Amino acid sequence: MRTLVTGGGGFLGSHLVERLRADGADPFVARRSDYDLTREADVARLFEDARPELVYHLAAEVGGIGANRANPGRYWYANLMMGAHVLEQARLQGVGKVVVVGTVCAYPKFTPVPFQEDDLWNGYPEETNAPYGVAKKSVLVGAQAYREQYGLDAIFLLPANLYGPRDNFHPTNAHVIPDLIRKMVESPDEVVLWGDGSPTREFLYVDDAAEGLLLAADRYDGPEPVNLGTGTETSIRELAELIAELTGFEGEIVWDTSMPNGQPRRSLDTSRARELFGFGARTSLREGLERTIAWYRAQAPAAARR
Repeated sequence: MRTLVTGGGGFLGSHLVERLRADGADPFVARRSDYDLTREADVARLFEDARPELVYHLAAEVGGIGANRANPGRYWYANLMMGAHVLEQARLQGVGKVVVVGTVCAYPKFTPVPFQEDDLWNGYPEETNAPYGVAKKSVLVGAQAYREQYGLDAIFLLPANLYGPRDNFHPTNAHVIPDLIRKMVESPDEVVLWGDGSPTREFLYVDDAAEGLLLAADRYDGPEPVNLGTGTETSIRELAELIAELTGFEGEIVWDTSMPNGQPRRSLDTSRARELFGFGARTSLREGLERTIAWYRAQAPAAARR
């Protein structure tokens, strides 16, 4: 089966491509340097070059709270346009299946925990990442509409916060786990963290996420969105203490309460993924963090530059 992976050179994409190749596939990897997916002409050229039967749409413009606050317009536009162009070209080219990766940021700010997929439309997302979340949620609407009108088999997955080797460790736009690892490895005396540490998150190891995508592509053909996660809720304060332990950080953790906390709580109901396509995360948070920290220590100079 001819397979296209948008964002195949990125964090999740690189792990998915690695897994596909290990399984004997030769996916067409779309990179930003070759195709600007916010431009219709580039996406049309991509589909002509790849001639895919199966598409994994992973390409996104994304970052942590600071990056979302600095780029709300860009994140809304880029993610909406990429998703719309991919769906349209998949329709025009008669693609057999499209696997779209959404975001947990699409859920309403005060969604009851654990987040159930049916709660997705019961409110507005947390303000700091709402443009990004709304754009991704709009792509879900497009996928469902294209299924209804054109028969396009497009499925939509909602992964928890991802982490693992090859994550983005950039000083200004990293997510919480790579940001904490970088700070605690490089700043032995003190780290300053946003908020008060009380918000909770759910963290999914990147290799488990790739496994979930493969299972969904093979076994799921429905219109409803599906969560991918572990079902384990961890506070940012607990996370910081665990990373401090695993990195050997003995300095002071300072909480800057003048900065935003983000969404108060995040944890997913993962029963739909288990029931529909047999997905269950295998990697504990401690084990995944140990692997990620080891990778970062080995790759820190290059990772920091990226």
